[in-house]
Amino acid sequence: MTTSSQPTQGRHPEPQAVPGSEPSTSEGKRSLHRSILGAALGNAVEWFDYGVYGYLTIYMAVNFFGSTEGDGGLGVTLTLATLALSFLVRPLGGLILGPLGDRVGRQKVMVLTVTMMTLATGAIGLLPTLETVGLLAPVLLLICRLVQGFSAGGEYGGAAVYMAESAPDKRRGFFGSFLEFGTTVGFIMAAIVCTTLIAIVGDAGMEAGWWRLPFLLTIPLGLTALWIRTRLTEAAVYTEASEHEETTKSPLRTVLRNNWRQLLIVAGFVVLLNVAFYLILGYMPTYLSGQLGHSTAQGNWMLVVVMALMLVAIPPVGALSDRIGRKPLLLAAAVGYTVLSVPAIALLGMENLVLQFIGLGVLGFLLVILVSSVSSTLPAMFPTAVRYTGFAIAYNFSTAFFAGPSQTIANQLIETTGNQLVPGWYMAIAGVIGLVSILCMRETAQATLRGEELPGVPASVGLPKREYVELNRADAEERRVSA
Repeated sequence: MTTSSQPTQGRHPEPQAVPGSEPSTSEGKRSLHRSILGAALGNAVEWFDYGVYGYLTIYMAVNFFGSTEGDGGLGVTLTLATLALSFLVRPLGGLILGPLGDRVGRQKVMVLTVTMMTLATGAIGLLPTLETVGLLAPVLLLICRLVQGFSAGGEYGGAAVYMAESAPDKRRGFFGSFLEFGTTVGFIMAAIVCTTLIAIVGDAGMEAGWWRLPFLLTIPLGLTALWIRTRLTEAAVYTEASEHEETTKSPLRTVLRNNWRQLLIVAGFVVLLNVAFYLILGYMPTYLSGQLGHSTAQGNWMLVVVMALMLVAIPPVGALSDRIGRKPLLLAAAVGYTVLSVPAIALLGMENLVLQFIGLGVLGFLLVILVSSVSSTLPAMFPTAVRYTGFAIAYNFSTAFFAGPSQTIANQLIETTGNQLVPGWYMAIAGVIGLVSILCMRETAQATLRGEELPGVPASVGLPKREYVELNRADAEERRVSA
């Protein structure tokens, strides 16, 4: 492998700590907690934006695409298509920002991505509307979304890799779950802000200009995340690899040549992860009000309750994955989506509020299992030298071409066929794809991320066994002792 020794980015971690070990000093613990907070808060800003866009889709359709009825028709589809187009530049962001993160370090790229996200999202709140500047309005909206999509191409992968490489091996699932904790906080904040604002000013007030406020709130949130990220240390695992000249000058070429199987496995899993994620947390507000005719406020608050329950469950489930392994939990979620998605969506169409809540709760519970383990699972699919690149490419290509357009496709399929169970069938198909991908993964719970080898026991591909977690733990401990 062609190597280059890069200087450590950010501030140096405690020099006596072996990467993957528990911090033994108060400064080491503060550094770990600061790293988790910085990664999670930036992710919260990204998903606050996506949540706001989802909750305000109908009002964006009125102001940028001339929708007059707000009934889930063409105007809404075009608004969602603008979001979908932003996903198409995510692979470009991954191709540029991923290799950059492997060459110069995770921390610097994370500062760049949160800056771009904050500027692009805040700018949406200042855009002129269709009534003011005509067709220039949707063009400007698309440009802002494209910038946001490009930055998102490096944001999630960078935050997940940084968090995984900063966390102790034995508790990577627990600490990694806080990345998705931040994601859920972002969505909950978006739901609360948008739903409260709608309740106060009404639909007429939102269409008249109050839709801008949630986007503008991204600016102080983003600046806070930016300030924290500039104070972060570089990930300990990356620092070690850089000092030992285990990084590569050509991470893109290296990952495509040596790790193409891992790229396919991650891409397949991300189909399930993000189809479920975007349809449940992004599309549900529009689906419940625009397609099923439920009260906007009722549907939104019901989703807030489900997300609040998810928030409570995410860290414990992440910790559980450290004890029993990632694969048993991920397989349970994949089977659940395959079997239960259509019945759960059917319950949402019932008039009984309790049945609606049960349907949404089932989908949310399965999503908790996925997101609690994903930030510790996917970075461990690649060796250190190409970890950011591999994650960013597989995640963003899969999201852009399969998961990202799910909201637009589902909405238009419902309009075309009249079948309101389309989201359920979509998630069921994604469940099958995810199931195959998970079976092809190694078990990486408690495995070390250090060095140039793929983490995890090679024999752990296939059905999960508890012994693989113990083998990973023993190997990681042996390597820490010998360091």
